[in-house]
Amino acid sequence: MIQESEEKSNTKSELHPRNKHRSQYDFKQLIKSCPELSNFVLVNKYNNESINFADPDAVKMLNKSLLKHFYGIGNWDIPKNYLCPPIPGRADYIHYMADLLSSSNHKIISKKIKVLDIGIGANCVYPIIGNKEYGWHFVGSDIDKVAIHSAEKIIESNNLKNAIECRLQKSATSIFENIIKPNEVFDLTICNPPFHSSLTEAEAGTKRKLKNLGSKKDKIILNFGGQNAELFCEGGEETFVKNMIEESAKIPETCFWFSTLISKKSNLAGVYHSLKNVKAFDVKTIEMTQGNKVSRIVAWTFLNKTQQKEWVKKRWL
Repeated sequence: MIQESEEKSNTKSELHPRNKHRSQYDFKQLIKSCPELSNFVLVNKYNNESINFADPDAVKMLNKSLLKHFYGIGNWDIPKNYLCPPIPGRADYIHYMADLLSSSNHKIISKKIKVLDIGIGANCVYPIIGNKEYGWHFVGSDIDKVAIHSAEKIIESNNLKNAIECRLQKSATSIFENIIKPNEVFDLTICNPPFHSSLTEAEAGTKRKLKNLGSKKDKIILNFGGQNAELFCEGGEETFVKNMIEESAKIPETCFWFSTLISKKSNLAGVYHSLKNVKAFDVKTIEMTQGNKVSRIVAWTFLNKTQQKEWVKKRWL
């Protein structure tokens, strides 16, 4: 069940002002958009309609209904045991990046934005929200062929082929290399990096989450879905982001703003140190809150003020 603090409030005021998910879920409206959701809705101890958030099938159906109701995505599904992300948090990342980009364009959010989503996953959620909210175009990369196939199926079945492209990353140790084509540029890169450093750590994290949700299940379902590459990598989040920063420094004029989520506050010092080493021109840190969870976006650019103005004039106007 969702937490008490979320149940007692009618709005999630910590979410971005443009986030469509600031209000509590209106299950009657969601069921109108996606009738299958009715099988998972129950009345909780606060006498409110909700779902069992410890049930991965219920969470998946909630996501499906949110994407259909708010973003017009009529066909959405993911393979069994693949990551099913929280839609409100994904939307927050997109909205905050829109603000960051518009800060260089007289507060105007341009539709002429091309984004690289590192780790598009089977769910394709970031590109869906970014395209439906702002008309942005996306390239999504992933090292998992099944995830790429799933994302492509979502794209094709929702007539998004002109807006979203998927590319398979064939090297498990590369991030931008092999994905960005010669002379190709992006206005923004986004990433939700693998959080844990090992399978054991990932399982421990899921046990804590299930306990907090009141689940008594002994069987571990990693993050309510999630393949190894989605949840952990050698060195964890900090090492992954450090590698991303080092690669970005090799292609400094390929992107206006590079960015990534940072889930662990303790990783910030190492991330800042890496950015200082590569001489990033500017670094921004944006804090996001959803319920009791706090995460951060760290964004950096190698473009100086003159280069930034030239970029905006050439690409966004």
